[in-house]
Amino acid sequence: MVKKNKKRDQIIIADKVVGRSGMNWIRPGEQETRLNKKQINSAIENSLRNLQIDHIDIYQLHWPDRPLNVFSGLEYEHTETKDVVPILETMEAMASLIKAGKIKYYGLSNETAWGTSQYIKLAEKHNIPKPITIQNPYSLLNRSYEVGLSEISIREKIGLLAYSPLGGGHLTGKYLGGKKPAGSREVLWGNRFDRYRTLNTEPAVKAYCEVAKKHNIDPAQMAIQFCIIQKFVTSTIIGATSMDQLKKNIDSIDLSLTNDVIKDINNVQLKYSNPCP
Repeated sequence: MVKKNKKRDQIIIADKVVGRSGMNWIRPGEQETRLNKKQINSAIENSLRNLQIDHIDIYQLHWPDRPLNVFSGLEYEHTETKDVVPILETMEAMASLIKAGKIKYYGLSNETAWGTSQYIKLAEKHNIPKPITIQNPYSLLNRSYEVGLSEISIREKIGLLAYSPLGGGHLTGKYLGGKKPAGSREVLWGNRFDRYRTLNTEPAVKAYCEVAKKHNIDPAQMAIQFCIIQKFVTSTIIGATSMDQLKKNIDSIDLSLTNDVIKDINNVQLKYSNPCP
């Protein structure tokens, strides 16, 4: 168990509290999940108890309380909702958890440039901690983070924890031609990955795999390393369904991408810009 591990101070444990949703099974007794003080306090206690630890290093807001398209597409349809939990209330709840020693820091997830800027502004105005990370999607199939949020990450020191660096596994090339390998995410949880079934997914993936082949490197490692080397990225979140995949993903850190590789990657991006936002 983690609490008995003598190297606990060398381990960074990150967890999340969900934003607004109808998944009330996550928070028994509530009609919906919200980012208010009451539910955040309830969530942290459950996490500490379930993980059997006394604090969480980075506690992240899984998605905003306000209405927002955060999981697919680039469009934005503004919707005013009167009962949105104020961002300040959420921040004050996080500040209280930091003061109580239950978390060290907090971060955002699936957040926009506007939302992130509000946290920064309110932190300065009310002299309370600001978020230190933002966990958003970023990959060769979705570089939309580079528009606006990348500058915020660098200037405000709110590093990106890039998730889905392999675009749900598509950037390995294993799904090309309609293939669905046994045990893959597309087979296990296919209905959750519609964002990677767009018109330009297949041609973009083919093009990136051709770049990798041209330079004699593994396409998955190329995709992960591209995320790692970005100045606005603090860490890249990898996932695997086998030990071989995990080892290959970890080994990507030793890969060096030359200027020619980066140039070829950017040429593909120009042709197939963000096919899976």
